[in-house]
Amino acid sequence: MPTPDPVAFSVFGIDIMWYAVLITSGMIIATIICCRRAPKHDLTSDQILNFVIICIPLAIIGSRIYYVMFNWSMYSGNIKDILNIRAGGLAIHGGLIMGFIIVMILCSIWKIRPLNVLDLAAPCIAVAQSIGRWGNYFNSEAHGGPTDLPWAITVNGQSVHPTFLYESIWCFLLFLFLIYIDNRRRFEGQTLLLYCGLYSAERFFVEGLRTDSLMIGPFRQAQVLSATVIILCVIAYIILYRRHSKNS
Repeated sequence: MPTPDPVAFSVFGIDIMWYAVLITSGMIIATIICCRRAPKHDLTSDQILNFVIICIPLAIIGSRIYYVMFNWSMYSGNIKDILNIRAGGLAIHGGLIMGFIIVMILCSIWKIRPLNVLDLAAPCIAVAQSIGRWGNYFNSEAHGGPTDLPWAITVNGQSVHPTFLYESIWCFLLFLFLIYIDNRRRFEGQTLLLYCGLYSAERFFVEGLRTDSLMIGPFRQAQVLSATVIILCVIAYIILYRRHSKNS
């Protein structure tokens, strides 16, 4: 695949980037799915929209803070570049962490069961990631190292692994699987834990192919976090499953 044009279209001389179009589209589709599935979780569309209006902007801020934090040498002393997200530079882990914190706070304020909300949100987050990852393709970022595979993409004249594509496909399949599980969930938190564990498993391996990983010393940050999340999810799943079995 050739290098794409990052600009989708222009309005009054302002370039609208594919990165923004795809991420926004993913969020809108995820919100629609979440609202339609809300009654299955004894929630209303209005409640979901209240979460979305607050969580999405703060999650974007969290994504940017996380990315800048691990690339501080590049952004130090340059506030203008820190604020410029049009060219990319959002770390999904930062958005997920910020979103989780905000949901927990809002659920405490609004007296709503947090695991129930997060179970509903998990498949929707996966489909949003599946769509949004294509923004990396148009920005020629988040790709892997050299490869001669027939589905390689061209970046700077070199054929490389389309790691955005690997994650996009995985997240879409994960979305379908989580919808199936959520319709049959046995305990609150099941869908969330499966999302966190399975997404982390994919991210751990795909991150090993990338050439632009955020680092913690000699280690890839995403791999360290993914491995930690997998372990925590397995422990939490066992605890919640046993608690459910004991009470049923």
